[in-house]
Amino acid sequence: MVPDPRAFFPGAYRNPFPMRPWALALLFSHLAVVAVGLEARAQSRPPRGSMTARMTCSEAMALVRNEGDVVIAAGSAPERFVSNPGQCSASEIAELRFAPTRDNPQCPIGYHCREPGFEEWNW
Repeated sequence: MVPDPRAFFPGAYRNPFPMRPWALALLFSHLAVVAVGLEARAQSRPPRGSMTARMTCSEAMALVRNEGDVVIAAGSAPERFVSNPGQCSASEIAELRFAPTRDNPQCPIGYHCREPGFEEWNW
């Protein structure tokens, strides 16, 4: 029969960071509240410039350039535009997007970040 090693080394198996169950539950509940709050804040941004057709091309381009990241209702549905391709995540592709404005039917107002399709990956 093998002797119990805890009998020879009583402090070796002690948890150096004991945490009570209620403290752990409190920690996870705070983390959940913060995560939900950040998600809700990101989704609650209303579309700016309800229609690009009311703006001139230079005004629409300046809006995206100054904000850096803006949701604009350009056409049928709100879309997120960024001022440069570096604002897309590493797994996304930046596409230059055009929107109709008061003085230009094809105004290049900024970039749209999207996930690439299977055929677009460089294997």
